[in-house]
Amino acid sequence: MAKGKTKVIFSCILIAFFTTLLALSCQRKGDRLFKETRHAMYTITSLTVVASTETHAKGAIEAAFNELKRLEAMLNYYSKHSEVSQINQMAGIGPVKVSKETLEIVSKSLEASRLTEGGFDITVGPLIALWDFEAKRVPLPSDIKRALKKVGYKELVVDTSKGTVFLQKRGMEINLGGIIKGYAAHKATEVLKARGIKAGIVSVGGDIQAFGHRPDGKGWNIGIQEPRPKVNKDEIIGSIAISDRCISTSGDYEKYFEQGDKRYHHILNPTTGFPAEGIRAITVVATEGALCDALATGLFVLGVDRALQRMVDKGIEGLIIDDRGQVHMTPWFRRHFIKKGA
Repeated sequence: MAKGKTKVIFSCILIAFFTTLLALSCQRKGDRLFKETRHAMYTITSLTVVASTETHAKGAIEAAFNELKRLEAMLNYYSKHSEVSQINQMAGIGPVKVSKETLEIVSKSLEASRLTEGGFDITVGPLIALWDFEAKRVPLPSDIKRALKKVGYKELVVDTSKGTVFLQKRGMEINLGGIIKGYAAHKATEVLKARGIKAGIVSVGGDIQAFGHRPDGKGWNIGIQEPRPKVNKDEIIGSIAISDRCISTSGDYEKYFEQGDKRYHHILNPTTGFPAEGIRAITVVATEGALCDALATGLFVLGVDRALQRMVDKGIEGLIIDDRGQVHMTPWFRRHFIKKGA
């Protein structure tokens, strides 16, 4: 259940592929914007902080990247030595004692599953293994049917008192692709705050956590990508300013292939085993970064009507672009959204 992410455009900040620390212009005396971009958590990651000195900014940013490196090793699905792999290897055999971080992200995953009525499910590992988007191969229905028997978040047991995680059926696998980047952005933000950074923005592959305000006192402007651009692949439909919130987008346009008039993308429905239908892209704004990523994936799976209803019921804000290109927004999002050209 890996995700396609929006390419974000920040006011005063443009994602760039470089690793040199930048000091950017700003408007409030004594404070400056410092930014560094590296490859972390399997993707392009940018950290931008507001600080009065380069030394302070560099130290905080380095600490945050070290945290991301640590989490990457601990939660790596492809490393046989990671805790995720240990959980998968012990499926149907017994519980695995894990770190507080693994326990936390798995617990957050279960919370997201409940909030999205099962639309988000980290036990989709067996399904993900069937789909090859590079080879443009659609799995056989019989293979999907067999894999579905090994999928189900209700078979995932977390014992917080013992610090263990247990997959109850043999052959089950967890895959954190739909939550790990948002969780990582949240943890990196915690490190920056602990280092005395009062404001900044963390983008892990497009999963964004913003805190505080820019030096000019305004929020951080985030561009919402057009899922079917006609000219520029980075075309946006508008933007929204956030502070002390997270924002995450799931879309059918990042990893997909087409056969005939059918688009097969990598946001899989845990119930059917096939790509979810009805939505091109969904952007979610929430207060808790560790959940934002997973909510975007899970709500995408639910479809327009159910997703909007869950948003209203659970106080989640967002924007949905349906499969006809129509835009739907929650009331809060509509009030704060700035349409392109407005």
